Amino acid sequence: MRLSRHYFAVVLAGLLLSLPCYPAEGTAQPAWRFDFGSSEAAEGYTAVLPDMRYTDASGYGFEGPAEPEAVVRKKGDALTRDFVTASGVFKFSVKLPEGNYRVTVTLGDPEGTSLTTVKAEERRLMAERVATARKETVICTFTVNIRTPELSPGNTMKLDVREWDPATNLPVTATWDDRLTLRFSDEHPCVAAVTIVPADDVVTVFLIGDSTVTDQVTEPYGTWGQHLTRWFKPTVSVANHAESGQTAKGFRFQRRWDKVTDQIKPGDYVFIQFGHNDLNRNGHDAMWPVDDHAGNWINTYADALTDYKWLLATYALEVARMGGIPVIVTPMTKLNMQTGEANIEGMRDYPQGAREAAELAGCALIDLNRMSVELAAGLGAEAAPKAYVEGLHSTTYGGYLFARCIVEGIRSALPELAAHLTDDAGTFDTAHPSPMPADFLIPADPPVQVPAPPGMRQFFNIQR
Repeated sequence: MRLSRHYFAVVLAGLLLSLPCYPAEGTAQPAWRFDFGSSEAAEGYTAVLPDMRYTDASGYGFEGPAEPEAVVRKKGDALTRDFVTASGVFKFSVKLPEGNYRVTVTLGDPEGTSLTTVKAEERRLMAERVATARKETVICTFTVNIRTPELSPGNTMKLDVREWDPATNLPVTATWDDRLTLRFSDEHPCVAAVTIVPADDVVTVFLIGDSTVTDQVTEPYGTWGQHLTRWFKPTVSVANHAESGQTAKGFRFQRRWDKVTDQIKPGDYVFIQFGHNDLNRNGHDAMWPVDDHAGNWINTYADALTDYKWLLATYALEVARMGGIPVIVTPMTKLNMQTGEANIEGMRDYPQGAREAAELAGCALIDLNRMSVELAAGLGAEAAPKAYVEGLHSTTYGGYLFARCIVEGIRSALPELAAHLTDDAGTFDTAHPSPMPADFLIPADPPVQVPAPPGMRQFFNIQR
């Protein structure tokens, strides 16, 4: 497929920019190329008008909540002289098989400035506040993992009501649907084109864990798992398999671990973080059909220094046996929302159990618990509560900071993976964290209400 001369020019320009944006790679693989706007599409691209809504029949199109509008300029070539923008978040989806995909977005306004944040799937941060000057075009490239609940050979996982509507037998989040979804927002997003290419050659970082890691559906909740994507070059894909309510035991019972082991290949990484639900002896047990309060905690509870430790070590050893690299992550601290101080006793012996599990398995450890305690002190009594929703789950702001902690852990414990970090990752000092709340400017996503089936608790459906 022949590309225009301008495409190569803007790719070269992207190389020269000090943003976490990288040029698209070779074109030997099949690619999906979309030119946004209202004028004629560039050669080799499919034209996407702003009123083209996603349908299964077309396999691509825009989705809400905001309605994009087209802008046409006199300057620029067929690819860049027109683009789409909106005053709020707008989404573009493409129906694709599960896998890793390298996505390239062309951003900019030939006659003005632009500021665009790009997220993928369920609010995974991909490109943060990418600014373009007048007449400037920026190419950003990142890798997105998408998946469905199918297991080989023909079996399926058991998803909960936060993920799947049993009445319609359809997914209710972008995590498990049959498409790749991009979310554009910020003060003045200007999106001219999107290219999607299969990325079978990348290193995949799998995440397994609970609601403090999962791709949270709606504000104010956000996790380090959703923000870790921001800090990797396109040579790495983050596959976040964590889910609310999960425990080291429950993750296996719902066949979530089977899904990971179906896909892991030698050289991939698996980050393992449980603990926030493993300590519960009553209440919700995270088992199918997900609303069991009969006290069946025996299926999920694990003593910190015995069962929990051995379960984490077993996960790690299984990963190593498959040629992967296991990484145990200690669960982040809880927070006293009144004092703004770390609630160190809240996680009991589970951080220590995770440390001992890493030693037992002989694998890498990222001590997020220790770093989150330091982070709470560094933020101070006034700012620390802004990193938490209710003292357990992190806000979007907190998830961003905890992701920075994970990046520091990668830099210290995993030098080969650290080589794939973005050039602007820099260093993060938990004693003097940045940004502080007032300087955190990533736009919030509009609230989303996931309907709860009859008899299901709305609180669990959204958060736990």
